[in-house]
Amino acid sequence: MPDISRTKKTLTVSYREKTVGTLAEMENKKIAFSYAPEWIETGFSLNPFSLPLKEGVFIPKKSHFYGLFGVFADSLPDAWGTLLTDRFLAQKGIAHENLSSLDRLSLIGDSGMGALCYHPSQEYSIITEVTDFDRLAQECRELLQSKENPVEDLDTIYKLGGTSGGARPKIMTDLDGKSWIIKFPAHVDRKNIGEMEYDYSICAKACGICMTETKLFPSKLCSGYFGTVRFDRISDRTNEGTDARSPDTKQKAGKSGSIVRNHVLTAAALLETNYEEPALDYHSLMKLTRLLTGECREDIENMYLRMCFNVLAHNRDDHAKNFSYLYDAANNRFRLAPAYDLTYSNTYYGEHTTSVDGNGRNPGEREILKVGTTAGISKKRCQELFEQVKGCVEEKLKKYLRNC
Repeated sequence: MPDISRTKKTLTVSYREKTVGTLAEMENKKIAFSYAPEWIETGFSLNPFSLPLKEGVFIPKKSHFYGLFGVFADSLPDAWGTLLTDRFLAQKGIAHENLSSLDRLSLIGDSGMGALCYHPSQEYSIITEVTDFDRLAQECRELLQSKENPVEDLDTIYKLGGTSGGARPKIMTDLDGKSWIIKFPAHVDRKNIGEMEYDYSICAKACGICMTETKLFPSKLCSGYFGTVRFDRISDRTNEGTDARSPDTKQKAGKSGSIVRNHVLTAAALLETNYEEPALDYHSLMKLTRLLTGECREDIENMYLRMCFNVLAHNRDDHAKNFSYLYDAANNRFRLAPAYDLTYSNTYYGEHTTSVDGNGRNPGEREILKVGTTAGISKKRCQELFEQVKGCVEEKLKKYLRNC
C-alpha cells in the first residue's frame, strides 16, 4: 500500500501524457490551479467558463466540490466509490478523515473517469479478473449493509469500483476489448433493477437518444446486471453502430484498437453547481448545449429528447451530474455526451431534480414545448419529437409506469 501519511500539497494534472498544470492546496483548504506554459501554447481550456486558457492562478469561488474546481471534482468518486475507498483505507489502518482533496485525487491517479490524471499517483495496484458477477454483487450488498464485517474480496471490489460515480454498487472492467460499467442492485433496489435499466436504455435508443452499447449480463440470483460501455474510454471496437460523439477519438484509436481517454465534463462541473440540490432547469441545459456545441442541431435536439424521456418515463433523478459533454479536439469544441443513468426513479422531495420551465413536480407537454421552442427548435419539430418519445415510452415501458 502506498504511503499516504503525508498530506499532499501539490499535484500535477496531465492529459494523454501531456502536462496540463498544477493543483496546489491553499491555507483555507481551497485548491488553486494554474496551467503549464506549454499547455497554454498547445492545449485547450479544461472548462471554458471557470478555467479559461490563460496564465494566472485560478481559485474556486465555491466550496461544494471539496475546495476543488468542478472539473477536478468530476474525477473523484461519488457515494459508492467513496464508501469503497474509505472501507479499503480503514482495512489498511488509514484514517480517511485525515485525507485532503489532493490525497484523494492522488489515490485516483490515472484511473478516474474522464481523461485527466494526477501525479504523483498513489494508486493501489492489484491484478483483477472478473469471473463471477453474482459473487461480486453479493459482496457489494454486504458492504452496504455492514460497517464492521470484513469482506473477502474488498481489494478486488475497490480496484474495480473505487473510482466510480453514482450511488449504486458497480464495477468498471474491460471485456472483449471494450470498457464496461456494470451495476449491481443496492439493498434498497427492486430485484429487477438491472433488467429495468436495460429496458430503459433500449427504449431511449428507439426514441433517438444517443447512448453507447448496453447489455444485460446474466445472473443466477436476479434477472441480470445492467452494463454500459464507457464513453470516456474508446477504442475502434467500442461503439460499433453507435455515435461516440468524438471524431478525435475515432481518428486516434485507428486500427490498433488501443483505448483512448476522452476529456469529459458534467454539467455540474461546467456550471460549478451542486448536483445534490435542485439547482437547474432544462432551459439552462439547453442553453449550455447550444453554447458548448456551437449551435449543433443534433445535440440540441438530443438534449430535448432526453428532457422528454425523463418526464415521460418518470426519471426524476435528472440532476446536473447526469448530463455530460465530451471535448472534440478535432474541432476545438464540446459535444453532448451519450446519455446514461436513464431509469425509473424518484426523489425524496417528489420532483424532478432539474425542473422543466420552472415546474419540477408535474411538468407536461406545455412546459416541454416551451423549453424546446425557447432553445430555437420549431414548435412543429418539438411536437414531432415529443410524440416520438411518448409513443416509444408507452409501447416499451408501460409495465414500469402503470402505477406512476
